[in-house]
Parts: sequence; structure tokens; C-alpha cells
Amino acid sequence: QVQLVESGGGSVQAGGSLRLSCVASKYSFSRNCIGWFRQVPGKEREGVAVIHTVLGSTTYDDSVKDRFTISQDFAKNTVYLQMNNLKPEDTAMYYCAAGSPIWGCWDAASSYPSWGQGTQVTVSS
Repeated sequence: QVQLVESGGGSVQAGGSLRLSCVASKYSFSRNCIGWFRQVPGKEREGVAVIHTVLGSTTYDDSVKDRFTISQDFAKNTVYLQMNNLKPEDTAMYYCAAGSPIWGCWDAASSYPSWGQGTQVTVSS
């Protein structure tokens, strides 16, 4: 059974940092890709950062490059999203997802079949 559990969200002021964690079942981790997505009410879920669990390669949305870092810890079956210099526009529900998109890890949310329940990130100005 695929299971993903996120944690680490919260409320911070602009310029602050948070680290999100996604604990994945071993089956989830065996998928090629684990990604972080975010969604605000009324908008589509968008990709933030993804990691290829075998190659270790990463891809980021332009809006978070140089501020966010995705990483993995095989021993803990955990993928992290370190978020620095947070901005109000980063406010969203953050989800981790696992899958094997045909065209590579950086793909639409619909390409990921397994999702966690989400963790809220709120950044105040």
C-alpha cells in the first residue's frame, strides 16, 4: 500500500524558513519520482520540486529556485523540502506525491497517482 505522510508546515513571517518532511512507505520510495506540489483555493495544484529517487536528480519551479531544496534520506524513507526566504506567495497547502511519470519527474500533478494529506504553509508579510 502506498502511503505518504507530510509534516512540518506552519505559519512564518516573510523571510523565514520551514522544512517539510514526507515519510513514504517503501513502496512509494521505490517509485522513480517523489515530488512536492502546492495548491491554493481556486487554483490548480502546481509542481514545486521533484526528485528522482534513483538518480538523485532534482527539478524546481522557477519561482522557488535558489530558495527551496528537495532532498531524500533513504534510511528514513523521507523526502524533505527545505524552504528558505519564504514569501507570502508561497502560502499554500503543500503535498508530496509519488509516481513514475512517463515523461520524467517534472510532470503534471495528474501524472502522480499517490498523494499525502497535505500540510499548510502560511507566510505573512
